[in-house]
Amino acid sequence: MEAKANDSTVMQYIPSGVPGLDPVLAGGLARDRLFLIEGEPGTGKTTMALQFLLEGVRQGEPVLYITLAESAAELRAVAQSHGWSLEGVCIEELIPGDALDPEQQYTIFSPSEMELGSTAQRIQAAVEQHQPRRAVLDSLSELQLLAEDPLRYRRQVLALKHFLASRNCTTLFLDDRTAQCSDLQVRSVAHAVLTLELQEQAYGAERRRLRVVKYRGAQFRGGAHDYKILRGGLRIYPRLEASSSRVLQDRRQLSSGLMEMDKLIGGGLEEGMSTLITGPSGTGKSSLAAQFVSAATLRGERCAMFLFEESENNLLNRSKALGMNLLDAVAAGTLSIQQIDPAELSPGQFTQAVLEAVDGGARIVVIDSLNGYLNAVPDERFLSLYLHELLTWLGQRGVVSILVGVMHNFIGSGSTATVEASYLADNIIMLRYFEAEGEVRQAISVFKKRGSAHERTIRRYHITPTGIRVGPVLKGFHGVLTGVPAYTSDSGANSANLSL
Repeated sequence: MEAKANDSTVMQYIPSGVPGLDPVLAGGLARDRLFLIEGEPGTGKTTMALQFLLEGVRQGEPVLYITLAESAAELRAVAQSHGWSLEGVCIEELIPGDALDPEQQYTIFSPSEMELGSTAQRIQAAVEQHQPRRAVLDSLSELQLLAEDPLRYRRQVLALKHFLASRNCTTLFLDDRTAQCSDLQVRSVAHAVLTLELQEQAYGAERRRLRVVKYRGAQFRGGAHDYKILRGGLRIYPRLEASSSRVLQDRRQLSSGLMEMDKLIGGGLEEGMSTLITGPSGTGKSSLAAQFVSAATLRGERCAMFLFEESENNLLNRSKALGMNLLDAVAAGTLSIQQIDPAELSPGQFTQAVLEAVDGGARIVVIDSLNGYLNAVPDERFLSLYLHELLTWLGQRGVVSILVGVMHNFIGSGSTATVEASYLADNIIMLRYFEAEGEVRQAISVFKKRGSAHERTIRRYHITPTGIRVGPVLKGFHGVLTGVPAYTSDSGANSANLSL
């Protein structure tokens, strides 16, 4: 990728070798520039640096790893843990091996006067010897401790920057922030600054985030981007920006496969709309979502379901008992089911899984349940904003998204409580329990629908051994939504309305 850096210079970009990082950096790393990767120990700086160099090896470029802290054996152990070979990666150890020798202990001269100049010369000699196109210096904390004086440290970093740039070398400087005085000297010198953060959670796995502090001349994607350290290296999950993909297109309706249900919702669910199916536990919300998926897969359309509470096995068995053979759809490749482990989830990772499903052709995406998603990362303040951005992105691509939300009250007025439903959903389908003739029955109604007109009625809803049944309008009753309706017509009419 190429972009004009100024009127007379064409800036070239090279791939970073880290999945997900190039989209964040608006195309990759600017060639022959200095990049600062900063973060506390354990955030993955060394792993990212090795990915950067191994990408250079794949491109046929000479690469160099200059280490002031870790030994070559330790670097090879890191690579081995990811299944990598460091063949083609030149490693220069600039670790003083005789530091424990009493004759090497300075009493008159400070280390900044003796060792800093020697270390800089050894760095230059290594670069001259190997002529790398990509290089890593690990870590700046050692140079900062040797320099002692901020001015001397800044001048040394500037000298290295210009020296490496003059050798047509793209360089990563790693900073583990362990020096006694952390300052902004290198941030002002570097062409770009990437910060890796580690955030502990009250429960479950820790959260890792990447931020681009600056990137001169590039329209990078700002904000926090989740990432994971997996076998095979870092994987970045870029923050979703739905506003960058707004399109106008015609939308068709997708049938539920149930005639009475389609009547209730005005013909079907429109493409690009989000639907919240809400109600107390056990009213059949997940089954109704599965019904839409089953009907779509029978039409040959791809669907994806993300389960936070129910296991995949239970979903398949329960759906089969209701006449919805989702297992055949999974085998045919028209349905993908992912069971999410909430303790290991990050919003970015979940978003990436949904995006990959849509890229694979999914036209209906089910999130079961909304409560499970919001509880997956309880420390995240803006989790509903993540979900809103995701639903907006799905809508712009014509995907039907179905959210399953749980009400807290079985009988009486209820609420989804965790979020404002109208903020997330274009359509709201409500399932309710109500008492009639000594039994607990279920009712269904549509409270909101943006895509088309819909019935304002309340219908009987029932799950039978042969599947879901949507019955007639519950006429002759008042207060069905309260759970304890009053009868306003003769009992014969009431019994007819309650039957299916």
